[in-house]
Amino acid sequence: MTAVKGTILLCAGGTGGHLFPAQALAHELAVRGWEIHLATDDRAQRYSADFPASEIYVIPSATLGSKNPLRLAKTAFRLISGYFRSQALLKRLQPSLVIGFGGYPTLPPVAAAQYKGIATLLHDANAVMGRANRFLARQARMVAMGFEGAADDGAIIIGNPVRRAVLEAAKQPYGKLEKGGTFRLLVFGGSQGAQYFGEAVPKAVALLGKELQERLSIVQQARSNDEARVGEAYGQLGISAEIATFFADMPARIADAHLVIARSGASTVSELSVIGRPSILVPYPHALDHDQSMNARAMLLAGGAQLVEQRDLTPQKLAELLDKAMSEPDSLAKMAQAAKESGRPDATMRLADCAEYLAEGGDPAAYTAQHTE
Repeated sequence: MTAVKGTILLCAGGTGGHLFPAQALAHELAVRGWEIHLATDDRAQRYSADFPASEIYVIPSATLGSKNPLRLAKTAFRLISGYFRSQALLKRLQPSLVIGFGGYPTLPPVAAAQYKGIATLLHDANAVMGRANRFLARQARMVAMGFEGAADDGAIIIGNPVRRAVLEAAKQPYGKLEKGGTFRLLVFGGSQGAQYFGEAVPKAVALLGKELQERLSIVQQARSNDEARVGEAYGQLGISAEIATFFADMPARIADAHLVIARSGASTVSELSVIGRPSILVPYPHALDHDQSMNARAMLLAGGAQLVEQRDLTPQKLAELLDKAMSEPDSLAKMAQAAKESGRPDATMRLADCAEYLAEGGDPAAYTAQHTE
């Protein structure tokens, strides 16, 4: 039996965008002989079932943003409570390294580690560094970023670790659309995206000609209170559609698609690029730092996606885009290839190399100088 090298604590907000990269890294570090623990929040239950951690800890935290004095006081209390709970956790675990993946739940444990002098590594998946990571970056030993052109001075470009299921899906070649053949359309985007797309996409599809409608096969994520309505809208048009609130096999669904319509969170853009599928990306318009717009722009510049701001995506505009996509399979295939060429399937290995180097006491400045692109 291989001896355990030491303990590494991963810290991530409880959304897929934060947890998926952490999960991918956890698998790799566990294979390399490290004991992994995870600190997160209570939203993580949906995603954490397959997380390879010895233990998962829910740490009190809250989002800074409200100007209401009462809410600010409650936020401060939760963050301070989380900080002291994290101090006790670190004393028990004695980790060699603490890695933060962003989101306000990372603030208490990473800040506690920095106060205790434990090495910390930050990974930010987006093209714009999130606020929690910006606060913590000043005391971090190293900062790794997910996208080209996103790094501040001293940070390195790693790419975004993706789940094993994504790497498996990436082995499937793009199924170029045959003339007149079934067109497989995948639509998803988290709760906010699901709500918007649940209204916009059926309206756009209704504007297509009957010949195009008959070729469509749609898989779409919808909110629970919209699921029946969205399914009925497609049913009335005679369109084959599978509607669900959550798809556990999303990487396989992406691989099967001829075109994806989605929000442009960092994990989504990274998975689309590694698998290599063309997309219409619609950034969430109310993101505080416009990170989704920057993520989508990175894919647009690579040639793998079309970027349409939500305010501009009328049903007529989306219908035009779908008509064009279904009529120009060669263009879709080129977009798929461009998306794949922009992907970083080795991001997990690179981030694991960086983590091990720091956990074993390596010099951050030397590593940064050697790996800055």
